[in-house]
Amino acid sequence: MKLHTAAILLLFWLSIFTVHTVQGSASSQSMRKFSCVTLSTKQLNIRNLVSYEKQQVPTNAIMFITAGGIKICVSADQRWVQTAIKRIDNRRAAKRK
Repeated sequence: MKLHTAAILLLFWLSIFTVHTVQGSASSQSMRKFSCVTLSTKQLNIRNLVSYEKQQVPTNAIMFITAGGIKICVSADQRWVQTAIKRIDNRRAAKRK
């Protein structure tokens, strides 16, 4: 009887260990980076934009990040987008000084 109980406890312990190992390796993998699939056609308020990322795959776009952390993708070819990028770059340069 003791051997039977010990075997069950050993199997239980091994199953718990396996579950924790699998969960740890799955959660430690890096998250896939957000990429632009659809583009917004509206012009954004430049004052609300704090950062941007250039994207070329799957489409040539700029992903703006607002002060609230919202990510909005727009076409990189628009004139206001280039103006917004320059303003964000100027703000970053001013903070460094």
